[in-house]
Amino acid sequence: MPSFLDPVAGFGVSFRTIFKRVVTEQYPEKPHTVSRRFHGRHQLNRHPDGLEKCIGCELCAWACPADAILVQGAQNTEDGRYSPGERYGRVYQINYLRCILCGLCIEACPTRALTMTNEYELADRTRADLIYEKQDLLAPLLPGMEAPPHPMRLGEDEQDYYLGAGLVSANSAASGDVPRTPPAAGTTAADPGTGAGIGPTGARIGQQ
Repeated sequence: MPSFLDPVAGFGVSFRTIFKRVVTEQYPEKPHTVSRRFHGRHQLNRHPDGLEKCIGCELCAWACPADAILVQGAQNTEDGRYSPGERYGRVYQINYLRCILCGLCIEACPTRALTMTNEYELADRTRADLIYEKQDLLAPLLPGMEAPPHPMRLGEDEQDYYLGAGLVSANSAASGDVPRTPPAAGTTAADPGTGAGIGPTGARIGQQ
């Protein structure tokens, strides 16, 4: 091709797109719909009685490749219980200036305490506002939940929570049924709040 035709070839893409239909995203008036498994802002989940699922093990912080998570655990006491286990996450921070939303942290969590929501609007005006504290990440209290600290309502120990025994007993008592035997290790029990199964690690099966 002669060199004097190079500008024409360069503008070929522009000429071809002139006659194509223009698609305009009406954002933010109409937010973009993402897939159900989209990795967005994190959330610290609760048990159905309001206690926190986080046990302060710091596995999420160790799994983070960007060093964006800071966790400091503390011991539960009978006067101040925040989770069913021995420990809870006293300090929990996620630095969204570093976070790459890869999801490795939620894979490392042994109690399904940390999940990722579909919220993707994380822009802010200052750098400090992009460091989310525990109160920013905790799931809201649903009807029937009680803000911790408070005693365990769904069982005698943390095993009842993670195996779903407390949920089965509460369900039976509410419906007047004969109490059933708690599920054996490795099985699942129904969660009355969502209908999803709860596995041996506390993970909800059948729910994102």
